[in-house]
Amino acid sequence: MRGKPNHSQFRNESISSLHFFNIQISNREGAELATHCKLLSLSKCSLPKPIACFSIFYRLNHLNPQLVSAPCPEKVADFGVRFILNHPNSEISSFPRKGFSEITKEINGRALHGLCVKGILPFSVFYSNTLVSMYPRFDRIEQARHVFDDVSERNEASWNTMMSGYVRVGMYPEAIGFFREVCGHGVKPSGFLISSMITACDKSGCKFSEGVQVHGFVVKIGLLSDVFVGTSLLHFYGTYGHASDAQKLFEEMPDRNVVTWTSLIVGYTDNGELGKSIDTYKRMRYENIFCNENTIAAVISVCGMLSDQFLGLQVLGHVIKSGFETNVSVLNSLIAMYGSCGSVDEACYVFDNMVERDTISWNSIITANAQNGLCENSLRYFYWMRHVHKEVNSTTLSTLLTVCSSADNLNRGRGIQGLVVKLGLESNVYVGNTLLNMYSMAGRCRDAESVFQRMAEKDLVSWNSMVACYGQNEECQNALDLFSEMLRMRKLMNYVTITSALSACSSPEFLHEGRMLHAISILAGLQGNLVVGNALVTMYGKSGIMTEAKKVSQTMPKRDEVTWNALIGSHAENEQPNEAIKAFNMMREEGIPENYITMVNVLGGCLTPDGLRKHGMPIHGHIVVMGFEFDKYVQSSLITMYANCGDLSSGNSIFYVLANKNSITWNAIIAAYAHNGYAEEALKMILKMRNTGIDLDQFSFSVALSVSGDLAVLEEGQQLHCLAVKLGFESDHYVTNAAMSMYGKCGEMDDVLRILPAPINRSRLTWNIMISSFSRHGSFQKARETFHEMLNWGQKPDHVTFVSLLSACSHGGLVDEGLEYYTSMTATFGVPPATEHCVCIIDLLGRSGRLSEAEKFIKEMPVPPSDLVWRSLLASCKIHCNLELGRTAVENLVKLDPSDDSAYVLYSNICATTGRWEDVENVRSQMGSNNIKKQPACSWVKLKGQISKFGMGEKSHPQTPQIYSKLAELMKMIREAGYVADTSYALHDTDEEQKEHNLWNHSERIALAFGLINTPQGSPIRIFKNLRVCGDCHSVYKFVSGTVGRKIILRDPYRFHHFSDGKCSCADFW
Repeated sequence: MRGKPNHSQFRNESISSLHFFNIQISNREGAELATHCKLLSLSKCSLPKPIACFSIFYRLNHLNPQLVSAPCPEKVADFGVRFILNHPNSEISSFPRKGFSEITKEINGRALHGLCVKGILPFSVFYSNTLVSMYPRFDRIEQARHVFDDVSERNEASWNTMMSGYVRVGMYPEAIGFFREVCGHGVKPSGFLISSMITACDKSGCKFSEGVQVHGFVVKIGLLSDVFVGTSLLHFYGTYGHASDAQKLFEEMPDRNVVTWTSLIVGYTDNGELGKSIDTYKRMRYENIFCNENTIAAVISVCGMLSDQFLGLQVLGHVIKSGFETNVSVLNSLIAMYGSCGSVDEACYVFDNMVERDTISWNSIITANAQNGLCENSLRYFYWMRHVHKEVNSTTLSTLLTVCSSADNLNRGRGIQGLVVKLGLESNVYVGNTLLNMYSMAGRCRDAESVFQRMAEKDLVSWNSMVACYGQNEECQNALDLFSEMLRMRKLMNYVTITSALSACSSPEFLHEGRMLHAISILAGLQGNLVVGNALVTMYGKSGIMTEAKKVSQTMPKRDEVTWNALIGSHAENEQPNEAIKAFNMMREEGIPENYITMVNVLGGCLTPDGLRKHGMPIHGHIVVMGFEFDKYVQSSLITMYANCGDLSSGNSIFYVLANKNSITWNAIIAAYAHNGYAEEALKMILKMRNTGIDLDQFSFSVALSVSGDLAVLEEGQQLHCLAVKLGFESDHYVTNAAMSMYGKCGEMDDVLRILPAPINRSRLTWNIMISSFSRHGSFQKARETFHEMLNWGQKPDHVTFVSLLSACSHGGLVDEGLEYYTSMTATFGVPPATEHCVCIIDLLGRSGRLSEAEKFIKEMPVPPSDLVWRSLLASCKIHCNLELGRTAVENLVKLDPSDDSAYVLYSNICATTGRWEDVENVRSQMGSNNIKKQPACSWVKLKGQISKFGMGEKSHPQTPQIYSKLAELMKMIREAGYVADTSYALHDTDEEQKEHNLWNHSERIALAFGLINTPQGSPIRIFKNLRVCGDCHSVYKFVSGTVGRKIILRDPYRFHHFSDGKCSCADFW
């Protein structure tokens, strides 16, 4: 080839050579690459005429083979270098000196690569190594490997560069495989290669055992003295939470530099050992080790995490002494520290006086305001940043999304999400992860799920965040399903993954899955990880397996305050106060400092008057000595502890002497009143709380709505629900569930269904409330249908689900169905039978008259019979007049609780029903001698905010004449309709006329007459009774509803009776 070069042919052949190297290019890229090749090949002088030809060979172009001659490569390469040096693009002109190291645009690098292939530019081992290094920068690891495999000459740097490329693109398993390949070729690994290998094990998050093997290999070949290798190992152990191993390695290192020291500080910090981070910094100072800006920034960050501003100011003195007071990274850490310590003004002062600010500076001041709940200030700084600094990155938007992770600011968060899309950052995995967190913290699991599914790229944090989101929102099965998907897809996992999955197993029904996760953590080499160990203690504790929880804590190589708090809290939750105190004392003996959480947990173990005297009061004294009595959480726990132990007056005293009452202490005293049966006082306290200017939160509304349901005060419940909606709590699932329960207990099933969330958004508690409400209202088939719908939506039933379901079967007479559900409860769903389930089965069999089967079930039931069991059997004996079995039941009931008035009353009723009046008198005589008083029956009606209460034969009401006149009128009307009194429900030995007269003195009939007098014609009448409605009154209500054409809703302690058109919703089975 002579004369002027054919540029078209040159371009085609250069592109062909790229295809030869398996480099995939698009048409657009090909055109652009051809242009670059043309520019590179153009020069003021023509190519020299070749002096000699060293070979003749065929070269293929795109169309047909042709014979070409090649000039001497040395001559061409030398000329190529000369004209490259004059190229206007600096990254191209620097090629002869720096190879591909300076390339920032992939298209330039590929063009230069093409010229090297053509022989126009030199391609020595130096250039091939820089080319192997270049391709991974553009995520072209396959091309890098092709170049590496095709070069004939390699040196140590060649292997190092290829290894570094695998690590750079995140192909950690491939990096480990390449390391084995290096060793297989007999190449002695360098310190750099070993460091890259350790980094691969580090960043993978799941290659701990491989990393330990590399550590052993390092010791074997004598590279532990290499400071870079040692520092990489330090970072590796820190990443996996093995701070003690990192410290041991540090002490064994013969040489250390400032990076080594800083890595140890960062390792301690990442594992929550902040005190050791500070100790390491002090040791550096003591040994006169120079601290660079990274060390100082790391230590200031630790001061922020400790919220220790005084310590931070001491470090600040070192900053000024070392001349770092104008260093941007140090000042950024200082802003972050002030923000963590709540000193926003100081953070703003540092920011305002910075000579130079980078993007991190703006992000730090936005974060400082965000951490302190100053959402408006964060957005204000963001507005300023966009107008002054211009550059907004993913961290900026992620910080703003974090501050919007509450129900109040969620709309702002959605606005920021719109800006994310506008700026083209929606594909940024970091921003996507923050969006996941925002929706998760706001309780919007479906929105988080939508973000997760749309993410083009998901990293380990993405998967961990979604698993944690499901766990936080009590969608445990979804969390475990996602974890299983990670296993199937062989996704990388770390200790955060395991911890998030374990948090979804914190209930007995997921104990099996929790044990499997325990095994997986051991296989992953995480058995020594402190965070995983703490999660295991919590999981076993919440599942009630305290022996396993204690075993895990005892085998942990290190325990911190979180470990002990989890153990103490688990003992308290499982009502083991002595064990909780024992663990607390062991914690103190180990020298672990207790915190406010410790105090809250240990107070939670005091549940009885004996516990109050033995443990509660001494702990209260210890709290005062340690200075925890001013903590708002400890204050509320003290109130709760005294209330739980029956000493409400002491709880009141603590509350009223508090100078600064907040929502937490108000909620504690409200719950204390509710717990001790002072429901009306609890509602009054809600009103006082509002009057003092304290905002009600979701806990306040949950308690208040629950109390309203227990009192069956519909109007107050409606007002509270409206206020909750007004304040933005309508989407809070705790408030929604409490409102549903309230409406169900007040007889408003239409309202329950009106606020019912869509099936996909229903928690297990929501399904349980639905089943319970249908059961209470006599809609037994709907209760069963709801249960099966719950299963179809993937929700796993629990203990409460089956109590509600079995109760529905019991009240509906669905004996066979109930027995099937009881069997499947354990066999299919793994829910162990508890006393409540057994009571439902006894009630189920007893109501249907299968008393012998009920008796047999009691003898064979898996839990010891309690007073509830015998009381249920006794009630069934009363229905079916079984005196002999009733006697057995009452004897056992009195043994368990001699002061139980219901035992005597029910047995007396059995005797009366069977005409054994002498036995009735004997029972009543025993009650008198034992000073046992029968709970008097009463009924009440609420009209226009006033409650009218009626007892047996009530005569004190102002409307007494009208009430009894109305009763006489009703008696006449229903007799004409066919009513005949059932005097078996009159439990006194009198003549029939007197018995019927006594029946018409029952409180529910008086309440009915009052309701008919004082309510508009056609409106429903709501009546409440504290005891079970008698059979004859039930018959009267049916006749009255048909005669007067009114709907009557009667609630007793067990269920609702809806009377309409002469029929009852219970179908006369209750």
